[in-house]
Amino acid sequence: MAINPENPLIVQSDRSIILEADHPRFGEVRDRLMLFAELEKSPEHIHMYRITALSLWNAGASGADAGEILEFLEDVSKYPVPVNIAKEITDAVGSYGRLELIGDGRGGIVLTADEDELLERLGELSHIEEFLLPDALSEKGLPVRPECRGQLKLVLAKLGYPARDLAGYREGKNLAVELSDTLPDGEPFGLRSYQRDAVDAFYAGGSEHGGSGVVVLPCGAGKTIVGMGALAAVGKETLVLTTNVTALRQWRRELLEKTTLTEDQVGEYSGEIKQIRQVTLSTYQMLTYRKSKVDDFEHFKLFFENPWGLIIYDEVHLLPAPVFRFTAEIQATRRLGLTATLIREDGKEKEVFSLIGPRKYDVPWRSLEGGGWIADAECVEVRVELDPELKEDYQLAGRRGKFRIASENPFKMEAIKNLVRRHANDHILILGQYLDQLQLVADELGAPLITGKTPQQTRDELYGGFRSGEIRTLVVSKVGNFAVDLPDANVAIQISGTFGSRQEEAQRLGRILRPKQDSGCAVFYSLVTRGSGIAASSREQEFAEKRQLFLTEQGYPYRIIEAEELVETVEPERERAGTKEVQCS
Repeated sequence: MAINPENPLIVQSDRSIILEADHPRFGEVRDRLMLFAELEKSPEHIHMYRITALSLWNAGASGADAGEILEFLEDVSKYPVPVNIAKEITDAVGSYGRLELIGDGRGGIVLTADEDELLERLGELSHIEEFLLPDALSEKGLPVRPECRGQLKLVLAKLGYPARDLAGYREGKNLAVELSDTLPDGEPFGLRSYQRDAVDAFYAGGSEHGGSGVVVLPCGAGKTIVGMGALAAVGKETLVLTTNVTALRQWRRELLEKTTLTEDQVGEYSGEIKQIRQVTLSTYQMLTYRKSKVDDFEHFKLFFENPWGLIIYDEVHLLPAPVFRFTAEIQATRRLGLTATLIREDGKEKEVFSLIGPRKYDVPWRSLEGGGWIADAECVEVRVELDPELKEDYQLAGRRGKFRIASENPFKMEAIKNLVRRHANDHILILGQYLDQLQLVADELGAPLITGKTPQQTRDELYGGFRSGEIRTLVVSKVGNFAVDLPDANVAIQISGTFGSRQEEAQRLGRILRPKQDSGCAVFYSLVTRGSGIAASSREQEFAEKRQLFLTEQGYPYRIIEAEELVETVEPERERAGTKEVQCS
């Protein structure tokens, strides 16, 4: 390959990739990189990616060919792709599928390999031997203990040999269900093209290649509808696990509106109601409840009290460790994970890959935005000066203390008021981490507050008031991060967050991405205490840079402004006209 300085990319021998953000081919190249590399940094003029084993396994599982990846990199790189990188890409993409779990025709499971020597080496490893039946190596491969199917996949992934699971699934009880043709209001209904593609990628026509995996779609793009499409395609009794009761009841409402399921076929298994029906909805908190650390998880029985044909994990990136552990034991059940991002701050992405399945479908957020399926959005970071009275406390605090002081900076209040005045005709969500700070903001604005302590009935009433327009500004704690259907929300003001969590950034942005009736734009503000006068960067700035990665990876414009730049009043003409303030640049 010849040197071509006009190209936008540099591939380095340490697996890092540098992409020029100002290059004309930036958008095209970014979308291709997302399929096999992970964004690490996004300074102003460049984006820095890294190729990882997991990113390449997902590429291989989705059908990508190492040759195609290398051909693309060579086409857009300034310099030749390092020889070691070419080999590592070839090896990692090719490693997915070298091992397969298949049925032995008698109800058992066998581990097979593309080379006998590899299989023999694995069979001699002591930490794999415990997952195998004591029989000698059979003609087909290594016989596996069926109950150890998940644990074996985890170990093989750690060894760098992720197994393709083709061992099949138990059938479960049949359930006749179809998607509705029309909604209750008479509007026609059907899967969008990308939702149909996602369902098809997961189900794979019912073949052994389908039935387990993860679908990645932005909030507002209809992940729940993809789940319903999968339920209809599989046609079996289904368990749906969600993040909270609000999400659970939204699933119930959607199922009854958009499928042929009836009230008596959909059950709620929560703290208030214990119903096990043909489609049962529960929460991760419910399953992981136990009276003390030494007691059993008393509701795990939900996994096996009914022979489910499908388990749907909503917001799969949030799976708690006990659910991971039990999921390892139910690999004979079809599993669908739904998420806006596969990022886990605890680094357990390999567990999702091994136990739920590989990424089966993904699409760049901006592509859906361009098609009008989610709202146009702009992301704005508002830098706020630290209250001078807190500077000494900040200097003397530890790292966590510095972050909290910067997050709860009282000077943010004026910026919040300015933004609320600026968007007086919009639907505003104010999102934060610290309850005292949120209570103060709610009191100052005279706005209702929803926290984890808010009774479910009150939450439902407040969300309903926001949907109807009776409530224009709503202050919400972390409970608002997940699965809250507020289609008219078009402004989010993030006043504090969970350190550098990109998961949270995805969820909070998702609150305002549902398409607007007026096709308007959404704006996502993050208030961040700047480092001027206390350090080059405050602790909050440092974490904000990490959270920014998710937004830039998805292609959103990201502006940084000073709090002083905010307009304090709404133009009288616009206010009289009753039009919305939100405009995307």
